[in-house]
Formats: sequence, C-alpha cells, structure tokens
Amino acid sequence: MAEKLTPEKIEEIAKNYEKITQGKLPIIKGDKEEVTAKIDPKILQAKKEEKRILPLIPPSDPRLLMQVAPFIDDTLKEFDFKDRVELSKVMYDTMVKYGGIGLSANQVGLPYRMFIMGGHPSIENGKIRSVFNPLINDVSKETVMMKEGCLSFPFLFLSITRPKWCHVKYTDQHGKDVEEVLHGMNARIFQHENEHMNGYVFTDLVSKMKLDRAKEARKKMLKKYARGGAIR
Repeated sequence: MAEKLTPEKIEEIAKNYEKITQGKLPIIKGDKEEVTAKIDPKILQAKKEEKRILPLIPPSDPRLLMQVAPFIDDTLKEFDFKDRVELSKVMYDTMVKYGGIGLSANQVGLPYRMFIMGGHPSIENGKIRSVFNPLINDVSKETVMMKEGCLSFPFLFLSITRPKWCHVKYTDQHGKDVEEVLHGMNARIFQHENEHMNGYVFTDLVSKMKLDRAKEARKKMLKKYARGGAIR
C-alpha cells in the first residue's frame, strides 16, 4: 500500500514536481511489508539484493508513444534481465516506489510488451498480475466513467469512460497462458496499461478542452500545495 498523502507530503511533492516528472524522485514511497504480501514468492526471491528501481521517462519521450512489438524472451539479456521473473520483480518494485497500481514497460523506457498491475489491498486483496503480450478479446457494452491518473503524468486526473469488464488473454512471468474476465478496477487498469502497449495514453481519450481544464486544475493544486495549502 502506498504511503498516506498527508498535507506535508503533498507540499514536498509539489516542490519537487520537476524532479518527479524526470524520474529522479519517487512520487510516494511504498510500504514494503504490506505491498509485497500478496506477490508470487518466486518473484520476491528473484533478486534479494538491493532493489533495482527504474526511472520514469518524461511524457515528451517518444518511447512512451511507440507501439510495442510482441515480447520475446531472448531480448531480456539486452537490458540485463535474467528472465521474466526478474523483470517482473523490477517492474513491481518500480511501480511500488512510485506509488502506482499499474506500470507498463515502455513507461520506464523498456521495449517490452508487458506490464505489472495490482498491489493495492482494496483491489482483489492486493493480487499482482505480471502481464506479457496482453490481448483484449471482448469488452462489455456497459461502460463506467471514472477518474484516472497515470504515473507518466503526475497529478493529472481525467474522467475516462471504459467498458465495465473485459475478457483478456496473456502469458504470466512463468510463461503460462492466462485467460480471464476482469471486472471493475482490474478491468480499468488492464485497459489503461494495454493502451500504453499500443502507443497512446489516457490524455488521448479526452477532448482538448477537458485536458486543458485538467492541466489547469493540476497547476492550481501544485501552486497551492507548494505554499503549504491544506487538502480539501
């Protein structure tokens, strides 16, 4: 579970906003004991030495908007990963470090069609999914609008309409084929991260007017918290 956002913490974040967007500082730290409780033990054992944390690439980096080719295990050594399990562990640790519930490989500059999702205790008891070569086969006709954020766009929140459930296929960190129907927040996270694989981000899903309003709200919030303003 991510560290609680107190007024003091948000003030600190606002003051360090530029460093955060450049991946030089985490947005919020994770709680090691609580967040790792539900993850596959094999992922946890993959690398017991000091954690490897990858920096988030900025929104202006073209790698964030590239369509990612299907994942091939033989490419892992190019970026010093022993196997899928080790990559999943690094992605998980990085996601937790930045306080997220989903992170795609291209958000940290890796050309892999994979993402990690989950970890929050209120979402399926904190279950972690390591997703390689995701496919969405079907979605519900019923949709739900909800505010979303993205680690690549700190403090930007947009109301996004998405299908309520989705039928998905992927392979996990052990190369096992997985097929399941995701509902609620899991369906939303999967769809959001899958979009990263296809070369677009959640800001592409709203009108320019709505995006400008959200950016203005972010700017006001950061100015307010940088001055020590209270949370409402």
